Amino acid sequence: MFKVNDTIIYGSEGVCQIIGIEEKNFGGAVRSYYIVKPLYSNSSTIFIPLDSEVLIARMHQILSKEEIEALIDSLPNETIEWIPNDRERKLAYRKIIASGDRTELFKTIRAIYLEKKRREALHKNLHLIDEHFLRDAEQCLWGEFQHVLGIDQEEIIPYIVNRIENKALK
Repeated sequence: MFKVNDTIIYGSEGVCQIIGIEEKNFGGAVRSYYIVKPLYSNSSTIFIPLDSEVLIARMHQILSKEEIEALIDSLPNETIEWIPNDRERKLAYRKIIASGDRTELFKTIRAIYLEKKRREALHKNLHLIDEHFLRDAEQCLWGEFQHVLGIDQEEIIPYIVNRIENKALK
């Protein structure tokens, strides 16, 4: 069970803080809710019913610095496959973003970046849907990295690249 002032990841909202636990009457039924406020977006306050397994499953403990570093370190060893079928790729991305699985989010970001570079070499643009999923996946993951590592958002990719390059030199 989460507590007031816990910093969590909530679905695609990214890093949030639990600012309260209260009983509320929405739609004629009184239920207990986590009151959650996103830290890195302008989203409204979120009310998550304590008795909703589906919504509670979208809440995750924030990673530690060591866990983030291990995630970055594992990336070069991960197999990244581009899904050529637009419809299948869209469904896969939605599932990954909904799951909040950091490894899969990281792999998705890398796959889209690699496809973007490939398409740029051919003087083509990335599909709009891929741009949207890239933004959503980055919002989910970069906010957590920013919060835990204490760096600005524009420093995240250089941090990742530097860490991977330094590991490769060892």
